[in-house]
Amino acid sequence: MPGDAPLLERLRAICGDAAVLTGGDMAAYATDWRGMFHGRPLCVLRPAGTEEVARCVAACAEAGTAIVPQGGNTGLAGGATPDESGTEVILALDRMTAIRRIDPVGMTVEVEAGTILQTVQDAVRNENRLLPISLAAEGSARIGGLIATNAGGVDVLRYGMTRALVLGLEVVLPDGQILSRLRHLRKDNAGYDLKQLFIGTEGTLGIVTAAVLRLVPLPRHRATALIAVPDIASAIALYARAQNEIGEALSAFELISGAGLDLISEHMGQTAPVHADWVLLIEAGSSLPGLREAAEKLLEAAFEEGWATDGVLAESGAQADALWQLRESLTEAEGKAGGAIKHDISVPIPGMDAFLQEAGAMLRDVAPEARLNVFGHLGDGNLHYNVMNVAKEDAARVNAALHDMVAAHHGSISAEHGLGQYRVAEWARLAGAVEHDLTHRIKDALDPAGLMNPGKVVPTRG
Repeated sequence: MPGDAPLLERLRAICGDAAVLTGGDMAAYATDWRGMFHGRPLCVLRPAGTEEVARCVAACAEAGTAIVPQGGNTGLAGGATPDESGTEVILALDRMTAIRRIDPVGMTVEVEAGTILQTVQDAVRNENRLLPISLAAEGSARIGGLIATNAGGVDVLRYGMTRALVLGLEVVLPDGQILSRLRHLRKDNAGYDLKQLFIGTEGTLGIVTAAVLRLVPLPRHRATALIAVPDIASAIALYARAQNEIGEALSAFELISGAGLDLISEHMGQTAPVHADWVLLIEAGSSLPGLREAAEKLLEAAFEEGWATDGVLAESGAQADALWQLRESLTEAEGKAGGAIKHDISVPIPGMDAFLQEAGAMLRDVAPEARLNVFGHLGDGNLHYNVMNVAKEDAARVNAALHDMVAAHHGSISAEHGLGQYRVAEWARLAGAVEHDLTHRIKDALDPAGLMNPGKVVPTRG
């Protein structure tokens, strides 16, 4: 567009011609990885450092041009995809990949926002440390995106969401100023904890360019089991017993439906060693010996109490990895089966059994032709309640019905994936007036022009 020429010239002067993509070079950035959201950006910026990010943001602010920050483009809610107006700039952080400092004694790592999660994990592992964020996209997800979405994953039970691991941030604000609070501190009560404004807000208040993350000791012992349970009530009883027996070592307590295992068998050619309507994938890790014996004792109790009907305890790391491969194949198998209406929900664990029964009954009434692929993180109350075989025109009705039920159970419609653009309308429908008001007041205070990732997380005022 001729009117955009001065801005593009200024951005090229800041980043270099090769770092300002236009035309067909933008294709990989303009669509989310699931192919669900498609945009048409003005250009894609690939700055090489924080100063360049700041200058680009300032230039866009002066021109009144909206910015969509993007990390690894692995999000599940369309939060990094621009609209189709052709006026928004994607700011990709994929050139900012420096691991600035690893401190194995203070148990921290300082890293630029474009660094791939697995790269950081491998680097700290060489220091006998662990960055405990584990998810299927760790080979492509980038640190800035994980922070911006407050990513979850399978280790939340033990280590918390990404928020719990962030000690300090460097952020470019909507006017181009740089907030630098890269503190390697476990304790810092000096004023407002400003970093919290940028964790989980999906680039709507500023762009994370670097972070200090907390590390933990690398566990030397591992116990992984796949267990068939007769029902959800038994799974919850076993979870409570596991917390009592191996609580501090328990890192993952995953739930998979038998229907999900069938999908994996049919579309991925993988066969689980146990099968039932519900199975649990449990993992524990420790630096101390005796973990396997504790896990064996837990499984014995599960069979004695009738909470388990079958199960295997991995004999090696390779067997443990094979069990996890089942869990990690669920999404791909679902996609090969035709995809689903995805729900990332959480409800209080004691009410999980009642919720699943009520949701199943509701779905049989609302969409009797539907098939379910239910799996997720039972240990932290998060389920991916994915509804298959439903006509596209019925998706909104199914979404609303399920989200109403989640709200009735005092749950969340987005446990770990964020609102992005996918769920923002449902949040607007369900959130209270005070939540709406405070959300808009914060957005207006930091981004009064509304140029930071518009249309994501914060509903447009009616």
